[in-house]
Amino acid sequence: TMMRKSILRMLSKIAKIHDVQIITDVSIGDALNSLITEVYEKNISKVVILIDEYDKPLLDNLFKSEEQIEAIKEFLSDFYTQIKANEECLKFVFLTGISKFARVGIFSKLNNLTDVSFDAQYGEMCGYTEDEIKQYFPDYLQDTADAMNITTDELMDKIRNYYDGFCFDGIHRLYNPYSTLLFFAKKDFSNYWFTSGTPKMIADYMKDKHLTVEQFRNFPIEKDFAQNPADIDVAGPENFLYQSGYLTLREGTTNDYSLDYPNTEVLNSMSKLLAMNIVSLDKQNNYLNFEKELRNSLFFKDINGLKSVFNRFLALIPYDDFRGAAEQNISIEGVRLPVQEWLYRSCLFSFLQGCGLVAHAEVHQAKGRPDLVLAYKKDFFIIEIKVANKSEDVQAKLTEAETQIREKEYIKPYPNAICLAMVIDDTQRQIVKCEEVGN
Repeated sequence: TMMRKSILRMLSKIAKIHDVQIITDVSIGDALNSLITEVYEKNISKVVILIDEYDKPLLDNLFKSEEQIEAIKEFLSDFYTQIKANEECLKFVFLTGISKFARVGIFSKLNNLTDVSFDAQYGEMCGYTEDEIKQYFPDYLQDTADAMNITTDELMDKIRNYYDGFCFDGIHRLYNPYSTLLFFAKKDFSNYWFTSGTPKMIADYMKDKHLTVEQFRNFPIEKDFAQNPADIDVAGPENFLYQSGYLTLREGTTNDYSLDYPNTEVLNSMSKLLAMNIVSLDKQNNYLNFEKELRNSLFFKDINGLKSVFNRFLALIPYDDFRGAAEQNISIEGVRLPVQEWLYRSCLFSFLQGCGLVAHAEVHQAKGRPDLVLAYKKDFFIIEIKVANKSEDVQAKLTEAETQIREKEYIKPYPNAICLAMVIDDTQRQIVKCEEVGN
């Protein structure tokens, strides 16, 4: 197979570096065994093994048939078993990867490893801390701040929001090195992470499971979930997204944790995946047209244009498919919110985030929480959504939204913001009213 040939090439390359000959016309496990023993005997010294992305062969093939998955597991098990079998020849072994099927599946026989994922002393190892960025990249910070005509403190705030937030031990937060370095090189806040991962795989997974982006924000989990998750190929959605690196740990209540997206870059990327999947990933030009029209409407403050692009997007959403996700989220959050209202808000939120805009849902304010707050250029848009179950309720819902915007003073934190009362007719699944609300 291609996997076998690829690993054999790597083993042969390492053997050449150490000037030893290994057997290659055998199983992949026997080839590794040959490499370990040959290097050990040639140098009369114990061997160090470093393996990065130990889980990549399985992650790249997660959606194959059950028989193919089992074949890959057996293949990897044969390979990793040799580490245990050659323990007397080894000084040190270090494996890194994303998923955590360490004590079951392919590692059932490799029981002499110590999982350091949750050890605080290693919590800052796989990424940049903020202190490290300030210490090792001062010239880049200054040059980028100058290019953007802002102070280095203001730039640091933006970088923190966009690229910080990965957490492996529940304590320390880290910046993504890949995205951070590309940002300094290009001086542009873009979703570099999106292109480095496996977006098609995740998009297919979310579509198959009818998942929404918002349902995994501040998702509560028990400590045991984080430390001993199930095998990734049989895990539930929150487990899968956590183990594949798209969700990260946050502090929870008492001794528990919660899951969330690490930062704006990942949230935007996931939102775009969902939104593009709704429009259809094989028609990406459609999505680009949506994004262009959205930005034009916001730039010119064209409320009718905004309503039109929202409606065209809403018309493509299979709401019934996502109803279960909405009910689950409402149950977890413990709020009394109609399922359909949550769905409309969530889908529009994903659309806005996926277009790379600064959008927030259910923003906490002194007197209430507007459904959506959107920032574009220097303008703010506050949107309150109401759902009418029949046509005769539309005007009453519009009045309710307008009253809520005024009485709860949603505009107060955002002077000169444009406040919009939006009513969606659930029978048509379209916005039938979208009117600006004055002070």
